[in-house]
Amino acid sequence: MPDRRGFFQDTIGKLLHEVVERAERRVAPKRWFRPPGAAPEVAFLASCTRCGACIDVCPVHAIIKALPSAGLAAGTPHLEPAVQACVVCPDMPCARACPTGALVLPADGWASIAMGRLELDPGRCITFQGASCGVCARACPVGELALALDDRGRPVLKPEGCVGCGVCVTACVTSPSSLKLSLR
Repeated sequence: MPDRRGFFQDTIGKLLHEVVERAERRVAPKRWFRPPGAAPEVAFLASCTRCGACIDVCPVHAIIKALPSAGLAAGTPHLEPAVQACVVCPDMPCARACPTGALVLPADGWASIAMGRLELDPGRCITFQGASCGVCARACPVGELALALDDRGRPVLKPEGCVGCGVCVTACVTSPSSLKLSLR
Protein backbone atom coordinates (compact mmCIF):
# COMPACT_ATOMS: atom_id res chain seq x y z
CA MET A 1 0.00 0.00 0.00
CA PRO A 2 1.53 3.35 -1.02
CA ASP A 3 2.10 5.82 1.78
CA ARG A 4 -0.07 8.92 2.07
CA ARG A 5 2.84 11.34 1.87
CA GLY A 6 3.96 9.88 -1.48
CA PHE A 7 0.40 9.94 -2.78
CA PHE A 8 -0.10 13.60 -1.88
CA GLN A 9 3.30 14.65 -3.21
CA ASP A 10 2.59 12.92 -6.51
CA THR A 11 -0.93 14.36 -6.74
CA ILE A 12 0.15 17.90 -5.89
CA GLY A 13 3.09 17.64 -8.30
CA LYS A 14 0.76 16.62 -11.13
CA LEU A 15 -1.67 19.41 -10.23
CA LEU A 16 1.09 22.04 -10.20
CA HIS A 17 2.41 20.77 -13.53
CA GLU A 18 -1.09 21.13 -15.05
CA VAL A 19 -1.49 24.65 -13.60
CA VAL A 20 1.85 25.72 -15.08
CA GLU A 21 0.97 24.25 -18.49
CA ARG A 22 -2.41 26.02 -18.52
CA ALA A 23 -0.80 29.31 -17.51
CA GLU A 24 1.75 28.96 -20.30
CA ARG A 25 -0.98 28.29 -22.88
CA ARG A 26 -2.83 31.46 -21.77
CA VAL A 27 0.17 33.76 -21.37
CA ALA A 28 2.13 32.48 -24.37
CA PRO A 29 -0.23 30.65 -26.74
CA LYS A 30 2.29 30.59 -29.59
CA ARG A 31 5.32 28.43 -28.98
CA TRP A 32 8.80 29.44 -30.13
CA PHE A 33 12.10 27.69 -30.68
CA ARG A 34 14.16 29.38 -28.00
CA PRO A 35 17.97 29.57 -27.88
CA PRO A 36 19.77 26.88 -25.90
CA GLY A 37 19.52 27.18 -22.14
CA ALA A 38 16.16 28.97 -22.23
CA ALA A 39 14.03 28.95 -19.11
CA PRO A 40 10.48 27.57 -19.36
CA GLU A 41 8.40 29.92 -21.55
CA VAL A 42 6.58 31.96 -18.88
CA ALA A 43 9.77 32.41 -16.85
CA PHE A 44 11.65 33.21 -20.06
CA LEU A 45 9.15 35.92 -21.04
CA ALA A 46 9.29 37.37 -17.53
CA SER A 47 13.08 37.45 -17.30
CA CYS A 48 14.12 38.33 -20.87
CA THR A 49 14.74 42.08 -21.17
CA ARG A 50 14.93 41.89 -24.99
CA CYS A 51 18.47 43.30 -24.81
CA GLY A 52 19.69 41.33 -27.82
CA ALA A 53 22.97 40.23 -26.21
CA CYS A 54 22.37 36.61 -27.27
CA ILE A 55 21.55 37.74 -30.80
CA ASP A 56 24.75 39.75 -31.06
CA VAL A 57 27.04 36.85 -30.10
CA CYS A 58 25.49 34.13 -32.27
CA PRO A 59 28.21 33.33 -34.83
CA VAL A 60 25.77 32.17 -37.52
CA HIS A 61 22.98 34.68 -36.82
CA ALA A 62 20.54 31.88 -36.00
CA ILE A 63 18.95 33.87 -33.17
CA ILE A 64 16.49 36.53 -34.28
CA LYS A 65 14.04 38.88 -32.55
CA ALA A 66 10.34 38.12 -32.53
CA LEU A 67 8.37 40.71 -34.46
CA PRO A 68 6.22 43.37 -32.73
CA SER A 69 3.15 41.36 -33.77
CA ALA A 70 4.26 38.50 -31.46
CA GLY A 71 2.36 39.91 -28.49
CA LEU A 72 4.09 39.23 -25.16
CA ALA A 73 6.96 37.57 -27.02
CA ALA A 74 7.69 40.67 -29.12
CA GLY A 75 11.41 41.40 -29.19
CA THR A 76 12.40 38.13 -27.55
CA PRO A 77 15.07 35.95 -29.11
CA HIS A 78 14.05 32.83 -30.99
CA LEU A 79 15.27 30.48 -33.69
CA GLU A 80 13.82 29.45 -37.02
CA PRO A 81 15.78 26.21 -37.45
CA ALA A 82 14.44 25.48 -40.94
CA VAL A 83 15.91 28.81 -42.10
CA GLN A 84 19.14 29.02 -40.08
CA ALA A 85 20.03 26.24 -37.69
CA CYS A 86 21.82 26.59 -34.38
CA VAL A 87 25.31 25.15 -34.90
CA VAL A 88 25.76 23.86 -31.33
CA CYS A 89 28.67 26.08 -30.32
CA PRO A 90 30.70 24.19 -27.69
CA ASP A 91 30.84 27.19 -25.34
CA MET A 92 27.19 28.28 -25.88
CA PRO A 93 27.94 32.03 -26.22
CA CYS A 94 24.26 32.95 -26.35
CA ALA A 95 23.57 31.58 -22.87
CA ARG A 96 26.82 33.07 -21.53
CA ALA A 97 25.85 36.51 -22.87
CA CYS A 98 22.44 36.61 -21.20
CA PRO A 99 22.56 39.04 -18.27
CA THR A 100 19.17 38.12 -16.80
CA GLY A 101 18.98 34.34 -16.50
CA ALA A 102 16.45 33.95 -19.30
CA LEU A 103 19.18 31.82 -20.89
CA VAL A 104 21.37 29.79 -18.57
CA LEU A 105 24.39 27.67 -19.40
CA PRO A 106 23.43 24.21 -18.09
CA ALA A 107 25.94 22.53 -15.79
CA ASP A 108 26.09 19.54 -18.13
CA GLY A 109 26.44 21.69 -21.27
CA TRP A 110 24.53 20.39 -24.27
CA ALA A 111 23.56 17.09 -22.59
CA SER A 112 20.31 18.51 -21.19
CA ILE A 113 19.38 20.77 -24.13
CA ALA A 114 16.34 19.84 -26.19
CA MET A 115 15.17 22.79 -28.29
CA GLY A 116 12.95 20.66 -30.53
CA ARG A 117 11.92 17.15 -31.49
CA LEU A 118 13.22 15.73 -34.76
CA GLU A 119 11.01 13.75 -37.12
CA LEU A 120 11.92 11.88 -40.31
CA ASP A 121 9.62 11.37 -43.30
CA PRO A 122 10.83 8.06 -44.82
CA GLY A 123 8.58 8.63 -47.85
CA ARG A 124 10.56 11.75 -48.73
CA CYS A 125 14.06 10.57 -47.69
CA ILE A 126 15.95 9.36 -50.77
CA THR A 127 17.82 6.67 -48.84
CA PHE A 128 14.53 4.82 -48.39
CA GLN A 129 14.16 4.79 -52.20
CA GLY A 130 17.55 3.16 -52.59
CA ALA A 131 19.74 6.23 -53.22
CA SER A 132 22.89 6.78 -51.22
CA CYS A 133 23.04 10.00 -49.19
CA GLY A 134 23.78 10.39 -45.46
CA VAL A 135 24.22 14.17 -45.63
CA CYS A 136 22.07 14.67 -42.55
CA ALA A 137 24.15 12.36 -40.36
CA ARG A 138 27.44 13.83 -41.58
CA ALA A 139 26.18 17.37 -40.91
CA CYS A 140 24.90 16.67 -37.39
CA PRO A 141 27.11 18.56 -34.90
CA VAL A 142 26.19 16.13 -32.12
CA GLY A 143 27.09 13.09 -34.20
CA GLU A 144 25.94 9.52 -33.73
CA LEU A 145 24.51 10.29 -30.30
CA ALA A 146 21.70 12.12 -32.13
CA LEU A 147 21.64 10.91 -35.73
CA ALA A 148 23.31 7.84 -37.17
CA LEU A 149 23.05 5.72 -40.28
CA ASP A 150 21.99 2.09 -40.18
CA ASP A 151 23.76 -0.66 -42.13
CA ARG A 152 21.73 0.28 -45.24
CA GLY A 153 22.70 3.98 -45.02
CA ARG A 154 19.32 5.12 -43.74
CA PRO A 155 19.02 7.76 -41.01
CA VAL A 156 18.32 6.56 -37.49
CA LEU A 157 17.05 9.26 -35.14
CA LYS A 158 18.14 9.10 -31.51
CA PRO A 159 15.85 11.49 -29.60
CA GLU A 160 17.73 11.07 -26.32
CA GLY A 161 20.87 12.60 -27.87
CA CYS A 162 19.30 15.14 -30.25
CA VAL A 163 19.48 18.77 -29.10
CA GLY A 164 16.99 19.98 -31.72
CA CYS A 165 19.43 22.36 -33.44
CA GLY A 166 18.12 21.90 -36.99
CA VAL A 167 21.46 21.45 -38.77
CA CYS A 168 20.30 18.17 -40.30
CA VAL A 169 17.03 19.79 -41.44
CA THR A 170 18.83 22.50 -43.39
CA ALA A 171 21.49 20.07 -44.69
CA CYS A 172 18.96 17.60 -46.12
CA VAL A 173 19.10 17.44 -49.92
CA THR A 174 15.36 16.91 -50.45
CA SER A 175 13.05 19.87 -50.89
CA PRO A 176 11.22 20.21 -48.64
CA SER A 177 13.52 18.55 -46.15
CA SER A 178 12.89 14.93 -45.16
CA LEU A 179 13.58 16.02 -41.61
CA LYS A 180 11.38 18.32 -39.55
CA LEU A 181 11.79 19.87 -36.13
CA SER A 182 8.78 20.44 -33.97
CA LEU A 183 8.52 22.02 -30.55
CA ARG A 184 8.71 19.73 -27.56
